[in-house]
Amino acid sequence: MLDTVPRAAQARVVRRLLSPWCRFGLLVAVLGAAAVLVAVYRPQRLLSNGWPVHAGGFAAAALFALVYGLCAAAFAPRPLLNAASGALLGTAAGLGAAIAGTVLAAGIAFGLGRLLGQRALRTLVRGRRLTAADGLMSRYGFRSMLAIRLFPGVPFAAANYGAAVSRMKWPSFLVATGLGSIPNTAAYVVAGSTAASPTSPAFLIASGFIVLSAVVAAVVGWRKRHHLGAAARKHGGGDASGPGGAVDG
Repeated sequence: MLDTVPRAAQARVVRRLLSPWCRFGLLVAVLGAAAVLVAVYRPQRLLSNGWPVHAGGFAAAALFALVYGLCAAAFAPRPLLNAASGALLGTAAGLGAAIAGTVLAAGIAFGLGRLLGQRALRTLVRGRRLTAADGLMSRYGFRSMLAIRLFPGVPFAAANYGAAVSRMKWPSFLVATGLGSIPNTAAYVVAGSTAASPTSPAFLIASGFIVLSAVVAAVVGWRKRHHLGAAARKHGGGDASGPGGAVDG
């Protein structure tokens, strides 16, 4: 009998620690700590200033991709990381490292969101527009994420954790992230690799593409608001991703 009480108390503590809201609190703490570290130490500057001058080859690109992924997952600005990859590794190697780092960062965020935040945050998806957006990401995961990455009107972290809350599948999320991130990432990499010649055609084209993609993202984001509103009215506020609707494209 004496052993039963401590065991019951331990079981209650374990259940509370593993509860959705407790895990969500841990996610918030981890992300908050990561954001503070990035704000204090600015790893994107350390990465560009501290990189060995003569570093090159596959090993250097792989190391850069790893560091990129960890920094981007901790909210370091991706445009600066992309430009740094071009300046340090060149266009081809820099683009490969930046895309690999992007997929790694997205995977880290997606995994954290799934493990620590999905069950708690899904209870908050009740608004008509949120429900419609969740239904679209759950049913048409690959196409939805590909569009988000191609027209980067949604912040990188928000897209990652929004996808984690939905029922999108891992392969759809990662492949769409890798493919959809190529155009915008390539523009920053080229801009970084040609920054020493700001009047060169490559730099001007890359800079023009960055500006154009920002304008297109704003227009697409404005139109998406109306599409989500129409989808919300169509479903009448119901859960578009409920039973039978969780098919990922």
